[in-house]
Amino acid sequence: MMVRIRFYQELNFFLKKEQQQHGLEVESAPGQTVKDLIESFSVPHVEVDLVLVNGESVDFSYQLREGDSVAVYPVFESLDISTVNHLRPEPLREPRFIADVHLGTLARRLRTLGFYTEYQNHADDSYLAERSAREGLILLSRDRQLLMRRIVSRGVYIKNTKPNEQVRELAARLDLYEKIRPFKRCVVCNGLLRRLEIGSREWEERQHQIPPGVRKWCRSFRICDSCGKIFWRGSHLNRLQALLHQLEQDARRKAE
Repeated sequence: MMVRIRFYQELNFFLKKEQQQHGLEVESAPGQTVKDLIESFSVPHVEVDLVLVNGESVDFSYQLREGDSVAVYPVFESLDISTVNHLRPEPLREPRFIADVHLGTLARRLRTLGFYTEYQNHADDSYLAERSAREGLILLSRDRQLLMRRIVSRGVYIKNTKPNEQVRELAARLDLYEKIRPFKRCVVCNGLLRRLEIGSREWEERQHQIPPGVRKWCRSFRICDSCGKIFWRGSHLNRLQALLHQLEQDARRKAE
């Protein structure tokens, strides 16, 4: 049987050039769900927020019929479409992430900005999908097949390849600007940081972890509650401030 499908706005990114920006007549097998049809074009279902079939909103389990006209949309940021059937879960009050094995630098950047971000450089796809589903973590990946797994309900395909651009992309996509809290989390283990008071008993026990030269000039330290690693202002601060400046500009432009 034949159906018609069109993808809108940024969903065209996932399509071949000749499939973009117009409707497509395609053959559909009897009983095929709209989710399966969408993902046959390599569009992960987690990127879709609204599907209209013949002008009516449906969920991913809808079974296609002869002559159906399917319109597929990403997230609407400025339009009020509260009366239709949204396919994405409600946004998390405190977004928490899990990154695949190829996004280690992005994971560390997100931790630096204060976001809970799980990362293991040996985690396989099954673990990532199951962990995301069980804990309600937003799965970050550049692997479309991973994001297409049925159990994954929260996920983002990362389009950029450079870490800072990946952060900016994600911040714009999920509107993270007001949630950024630098120096809140440990970039090594994801634990929470707290102030290490100079002269305290803990300071006396831990100061050997800090190079003597650093102890001479630096008067502000933070320690991870989980792994005990100590952090201080270093050359990385300039890089972080540059990223924060970019994010501030992005937020300002988005608000205009």
